[in-house]
Amino acid sequence: MFKILKKIQFKSSDNKMKHLANTQIAIKYYKSKNKNLDFLLKKRFDWMNNFINENDLGIEVGSGVGFSKDYIKNKNFKISDISSEDHLDYKNIDAQSTGFADESFDFVIASNMVHHVPYPIKFFKEMYRILKKDGKLIIFEPYCSVLLQLVTIIMKHEGFDFTINPWDNKIPKSSESDAWHGNIAVSNLIFDDKKMFNNQLGDYFKIEYEKLTECFIFLNSGGVTSKTFCIPLNNFFLKLISKTDDILVRFMPNIFCLGRRLVLKKNYKSI
Repeated sequence: MFKILKKIQFKSSDNKMKHLANTQIAIKYYKSKNKNLDFLLKKRFDWMNNFINENDLGIEVGSGVGFSKDYIKNKNFKISDISSEDHLDYKNIDAQSTGFADESFDFVIASNMVHHVPYPIKFFKEMYRILKKDGKLIIFEPYCSVLLQLVTIIMKHEGFDFTINPWDNKIPKSSESDAWHGNIAVSNLIFDDKKMFNNQLGDYFKIEYEKLTECFIFLNSGGVTSKTFCIPLNNFFLKLISKTDDILVRFMPNIFCLGRRLVLKKNYKSI
């Protein structure tokens, strides 16, 4: 992974995104039927349905605004977050220690939230605990390519730190006091080195599916929770950009890729 900088962090006051982490404004914006955002969210969540059965019990942790409910085709699906907002099915849920019973769920979705978790190793072990035998942890995370590093530096949003050790439980990887603070390098540090991943988590999970995805379709979405400028487009041009993204990500992922899809399957053993 090429690094423009190994580490850069910002104050929240430096952030150039609008309505930073305001879920109510994000919900209102989404309900205005912005086609760019709907197209992006459909791509981010639709693929997950391939790994979910109709009668499975599932939950999303760190769901934030909770857009997933419009795209996940499962009648038992619930959403949770560390906040206490009314749209959540489960409130005040820390993904590092959920309080759910052992082996409660067939699948857990973690979309754009692992890089917000202060101690990822605690998170993965907790997900292992609450998943049933052969349960799936379905993940979408940023991919910290050259382009995403550059956008982060320009927008001063979240920041990244490639110097941390994602596997220790002593130093937090993101703020423990601000759930919206994030380190977008975390997923690369965890998933790029498969040997290290297997050494650290091989007793808990195996990677069943992985695909790199997204570029300009994300940059022109207007933002998912926090907001920024975008050019409204119809479905024809959105599909055209998406096809262009596929080519760029396939041949030059370290430059252009902005997202990573993953499915981790629980390696069953007695808890």
